Amino acid sequence: MRILVLGAAGFIGTNLLLSLSGNESNRITAVDQKQEYFQHLSGLHLGNTEIMVRQMDEKTDFCPIVAGHDVVYHLLSTTVPTTSNLHISEELSANVNLSANLLEACVKEHVNKVVFLSSGGTVYGKEDQCPLNEKTPTNPITSYGIQKITIEKLLYLYHYLHGLDYRIIRLSNPYGPYQRPNGVLGAVSTFTYKALKGENITVYGDGSVVRDFIYIDDAIRGIQKIVEGTNRHHTFNLGSGYGTSIRQVLDTIEKVLGVPLKIQYTESRKVDVPVNFLDITRYETAYGSLHPISLSEGIQKTACFMTGFYNL
Repeated sequence: MRILVLGAAGFIGTNLLLSLSGNESNRITAVDQKQEYFQHLSGLHLGNTEIMVRQMDEKTDFCPIVAGHDVVYHLLSTTVPTTSNLHISEELSANVNLSANLLEACVKEHVNKVVFLSSGGTVYGKEDQCPLNEKTPTNPITSYGIQKITIEKLLYLYHYLHGLDYRIIRLSNPYGPYQRPNGVLGAVSTFTYKALKGENITVYGDGSVVRDFIYIDDAIRGIQKIVEGTNRHHTFNLGSGYGTSIRQVLDTIEKVLGVPLKIQYTESRKVDVPVNFLDITRYETAYGSLHPISLSEGIQKTACFMTGFYNL
């Protein structure tokens, strides 16, 4: 199968490439904006993967990029939830228009399927009836969530107009190897990294915020089952299926690593909904139990990776 991964050098893209390349029948094109983004992949010897460096924005002609591919993974985003409300019009224009142009190219070049990584953490907004299922109203409180839900609607439109097949994965909060521990995304990865280095950990609010954390290997396994499977549904939640507070995450890191944490609490943020975790019944009904690993095991695996990767 010919597979195109757009935004391939990021956290999810890297782990997706590692999994897809394990199937020798796949021929993968990995696309991202700069050559240096792929440095961490240089020693992994992914023989069936071609790296392509392209600047991708709303003016990009995607036809020569998507041509000849069966499946296109759309992992592109110019923003993150915590800062997306600062430049709302620019972010909407950049991400939504880019996606429309991409889908137009996929139709012209006869791509079989588009896979879009949406956000189970932001599209639902401040709904307090958890777990959240795919029929829960979508009222995002960030521009990031609005972008994601708008792109979802575009996928439906292109399916309706042109028969373009698609899958939408509303992913919760993945963590694990290759996630940048810079605090922009990924509380588990960032906190684990700072704990290993003995650095201060900043917590917004009192630690009571609840999220759905899933180890990246479990997320990738779920994504591939959704993409490769057949089902009448096009949209799937994907997470652990239960909620964990930030305080519980910190306690688990402290217990697993056996080190005291240096925690600094600061003012809560308006973009942080109090509780968010996903109902994954639709996924498990279609593809079987996910059986995600526990948070403690995931933190142990993440810490082992970081110790070697960052020479800690």
